[in-house]
Amino acid sequence: MNQIAFLFPGQGAQYASMGKDFYDTYKESREVFELARDVLSLDMTKLIFEEDERLHITEYTQAAMVITMAAMLMAIKEKNITPAVCAGLSLGEYVALYQSGVLSLKDVIYLVRKRGIYMQEAVPVSVGTMAAVLGLSNEKVEEICANTEGIVTVANYNCPGQVVISGEKSSVEAAKISLLAAGAKRVLPLNVSGPFHSPMLLTAGEKLRMELEKVTINDPVIPYVANTTAEYVTKKDSIVDLLATQVSSSVRWQQSVEMMIANGITTFVEIGPGKTLSSFVKKIDRTMQVINIEKVEDLDKLNAL
Repeated sequence: MNQIAFLFPGQGAQYASMGKDFYDTYKESREVFELARDVLSLDMTKLIFEEDERLHITEYTQAAMVITMAAMLMAIKEKNITPAVCAGLSLGEYVALYQSGVLSLKDVIYLVRKRGIYMQEAVPVSVGTMAAVLGLSNEKVEEICANTEGIVTVANYNCPGQVVISGEKSSVEAAKISLLAAGAKRVLPLNVSGPFHSPMLLTAGEKLRMELEKVTINDPVIPYVANTTAEYVTKKDSIVDLLATQVSSSVRWQQSVEMMIANGITTFVEIGPGKTLSSFVKKIDRTMQVINIEKVEDLDKLNAL
């Protein structure tokens, strides 16, 4: 039996005009943008569909990405495909929470706007940074981070041979020298505005916790896999803690995909801009069927499911 997982990408995949064909084609997709306008008092169509520098500023990016993915998801719902599990990388976890029935779309839009603001405010610009490390084992990267002075930790376990480190700029630079000396193929700086998924974001997580306690959280109707634990979540009890700690903890994406495969998933459907998660899945297990939904025409790929 074909077991399907829905995947939702994170910040960094955004681009101007993403999702516009869904907006133009589906009434349900347009309604997502209308809801966002009401919740945020922002014209998200202008911000996303036109060239707008705010699209790449964290406090706006997060809402823009979630709105776009939710608009795409509305069109997919017309296909009557129900996933066995959902997962999202970092920010994408919030769309997974909506698909899983944990949060209403209104609350998701509200929360990610707050999340973006808190993450942006947590660390002054240029104090922290992130870098992708290619070609070293997870264990070796962890060891070098632990032995580097200052704050530098693993932010993302993306796929075999690719992790992301995050922390103080000087510490990330020092770790880069050690990582290359240890045999890393490359250590590439990321164009981000902060040291996300590092302990430097603890204050953002605590502010977010207060917002999470204001909204209704339900037991998942569909299980989702939590970034911080790479485990299935089927009850609401731990969700506030998981989301509050997520912004300052490692995203265990490789482990999450491996967990879904171990639980019988055979097809992964990535919903959102880009094909980053599809690429990660293929590097984790080449035998998996992977489908990417980014344009309206991509919906035809779902007919075979």
